[in-house]
Amino acid sequence: MQHIIRRANQLKRNLVDFVYDAEGELAISLEKYAAEHGKGERQDLRQQNLVIDQFIMEGKVEDKTPLELFLENEPELTQSDRILLYNWQRSFMGLFEIIQLLPNGIEVMNWLTAKHYMVLFGEQIPQAEILRWQPGEILLTRIAPIGDKSNDYWLFLSDIISKGKLGKPKLAVAIGKFKQNYQKSLYGDAPELLELAWESVAQYHQEFVDFFGKERLDLPGYQLAQKINELQENMSKKRLAAAGIDSSKSLQEIIQDAGEDEAEIVAAAEGLGADSEEVAKALKTQEKVSMKLPKINLPEEIKKAEMVTAFSHPRWGQMLIPTYSKFQTMLETEEAQKDSNSEKLVYKYLEDPQINFFIWQQLEQQYPTQLEKLLQTVLKRPDFSLEKDLGETLIKFNKPLEPELPEIASVPQHLHDLFSEAVIQVNKSKSKVVKKQAKKKKGFQS
Repeated sequence: MQHIIRRANQLKRNLVDFVYDAEGELAISLEKYAAEHGKGERQDLRQQNLVIDQFIMEGKVEDKTPLELFLENEPELTQSDRILLYNWQRSFMGLFEIIQLLPNGIEVMNWLTAKHYMVLFGEQIPQAEILRWQPGEILLTRIAPIGDKSNDYWLFLSDIISKGKLGKPKLAVAIGKFKQNYQKSLYGDAPELLELAWESVAQYHQEFVDFFGKERLDLPGYQLAQKINELQENMSKKRLAAAGIDSSKSLQEIIQDAGEDEAEIVAAAEGLGADSEEVAKALKTQEKVSMKLPKINLPEEIKKAEMVTAFSHPRWGQMLIPTYSKFQTMLETEEAQKDSNSEKLVYKYLEDPQINFFIWQQLEQQYPTQLEKLLQTVLKRPDFSLEKDLGETLIKFNKPLEPELPEIASVPQHLHDLFSEAVIQVNKSKSKVVKKQAKKKKGFQS
């Protein structure tokens, strides 16, 4: 096995050299990809190398990945080399927790999917670094399968960035950053989970349309917050009904009717999205069933907004824009376009990640002439054309032209549990801080 790992390391070096030495379209694509993906986290050498490896496996030059181009341009590769390289198409990025260290490798769990892997050590990893690793440590890296048929063994295909041992709140933050920086790698080893997540977005959209009667509406922020809460309650009740649970009864009544053990009821309720503390509390009282889907907490900016435009789409998800009517007014009246704040609003729409390509499409469809003229003025490009230049301009402002998995998408149960526990821990910590501050104030006053 070690000779395969040594050959894999050599092929990886050759592959990276091939990409760096390339000219023409491949070089242009690399430059664009690095510019688009080299933002967000601090870009040290290891982080830069991760971006390059991501480009090699996931980037596109016309309709081919750099890995595919390498295979085409290296006729001297042996059959075993080609099998090894083809298997790298199943490589994926992940946040891996060290489960145990073994003499020749390491058992890890990918936190995004809870799947376990046996990853063998290669000569590219310094022994001193391996000796520092401990169970529970989180590693950000890419792994790839070894061999042509078996998934039993894997190897590190990229630089490794250790995140250290993370408590649940910090781990939840790290997963959030991973989702932000490695969208295409989400559930990279579990396409079935990705499919379910996308299905949940489409389902949420249908629930939104059924509840509101349309895909877009305008409401004051406080009213919209109330309506979104009602929508979630309705969705929860439907899930309970589908599970055969009568939401009009208390949990104690359900237990008596079913003749089930209390612990089993709690476990079943948690599986349906209920908070364990809520369920335990309800069991001790005669309160009615209150089970909720993961809460969508609207930002204060939305709740306090005078008017919010809410959009729903089966792929782009839910978008809540508190300045959409203001942007419409600006497009409808020339006087508003001459206002000193108009340019600031346009740049906000270009720079704000919440204003995605779908929102710009709505504006383009409703106000094609006015929007084109406005962008010509603000961008100081008299020849700007919506048809030819809008997409390219939005890409420059880091807006993907295809939807990425929205925040409203469902997550695997283990991630849902992690996020819930992280919130509880953060709230407990805040509560302790408030109590300490209150005690200090009392002591000072006395």
